[in-house]
Amino acid sequence: MDALIELRDWLSGRGLEVVLIIIGSVLLARLVSWAGGRITDRIDARYTGGDALVRTEAAKHRHSLTQVLTWAAVVLIYSIAVFFVLDRLGVPITGLVAPATVLGVGLGFGAQRIVGDVLAGFFIITERQYGFGDVVAIQVLGGMEPAAGTVEDVTLRITRVRSADGEVLTVPNGQIVKVTNLSRDWARAVVDVPVPTSVDINRVNEVLREVGREAFRDPALRPLLLDPPSVMGVESLDLEQVNVRVVARTLPGKQFEVGRDLRARVVQAFRSQGMKVPTAPSVAADGEQAQEGDS
Repeated sequence: MDALIELRDWLSGRGLEVVLIIIGSVLLARLVSWAGGRITDRIDARYTGGDALVRTEAAKHRHSLTQVLTWAAVVLIYSIAVFFVLDRLGVPITGLVAPATVLGVGLGFGAQRIVGDVLAGFFIITERQYGFGDVVAIQVLGGMEPAAGTVEDVTLRITRVRSADGEVLTVPNGQIVKVTNLSRDWARAVVDVPVPTSVDINRVNEVLREVGREAFRDPALRPLLLDPPSVMGVESLDLEQVNVRVVARTLPGKQFEVGRDLRARVVQAFRSQGMKVPTAPSVAADGEQAQEGDS
């Protein structure tokens, strides 16, 4: 009977406090996650009004920073809740300092990769190397093919990228050795047009310049272009054909769409002029290899 009375007293006292702490921490963590989701949704809602609208660098950074702060706040809430529960259970917190130190040293040796991931993620966020919505190609340590796609999530430990095929790629931040950001500030669509060596290159350049001027005047394409496409001239020379390069500065992430549109316009213009484009594999050498613009 005495044991039952003591159990009842404990449940009505410290036991109830433990339950309330656990429930409170869970509810508070859910509230923080909900608030973080609301903030990121509001940030995203400002840039989904049309296809031509592209996120600013500040919006990408705010989205990524909100995700990281939400994750850190949830971890902090649960950590504090654990200490309060241990205190209510009568476990001396000060007595855990020495074991915690030994455990920390052990984890430091055993979890060096996790620590490296977190430090790398911290610098990715603070230096704004990339953020939510960026189109990137991430080269991983020891990996052959880069993880290419759109950034869907950035935390202190991992970066989650969705590829063009819909696959979700999770990359530990500490394993990243190189990042190519294709949607920073501005991008460039590069179109190499192969033409036979027998064709007058001056005439080809003029046709391509007119294609660029028409594209810049097109109300559908004009919002995606920062300036009229430029004809750079002959890029390479083969025995039977030469490649004439056209480049266009575009909004971030829109270089692929602009490149496809320019190729279609070039084909139509050449047909109207009675000129033939060789059907070589290099016909689409490639606006989709566009390099990022510098800041």
